[in-house]
Amino acid sequence: MTEIEMTSQSPVSKGEYTVQYDRLDDEPLSVTIATAVATVCNADATELEPLHYAINADALERLFEPRANGLRNEGSVTFEYNDCLVTVTADGTIRVESDT
Repeated sequence: MTEIEMTSQSPVSKGEYTVQYDRLDDEPLSVTIATAVATVCNADATELEPLHYAINADALERLFEPRANGLRNEGSVTFEYNDCLVTVTADGTIRVESDT
């Protein structure tokens, strides 16, 4: 299960939100990203534009999926999605930054 840790300067100022994604979980990475962004934007994930409008979600999934020789230890991808800056790192951390 993924856990969301929210840290922000104040409720109405720029915030940074972190989700720790379990790379061995059955939930797709793209679903975790959409859920985290929806949480930050105070919306339902179904109200957001599809993630594939912002990034190739299949390629993102393949980039961070477990490998035959274990889990990837290094690397990150940063992209904009629903007016948020999303960074996914190889250790399973998903950081969502918003100006709202």
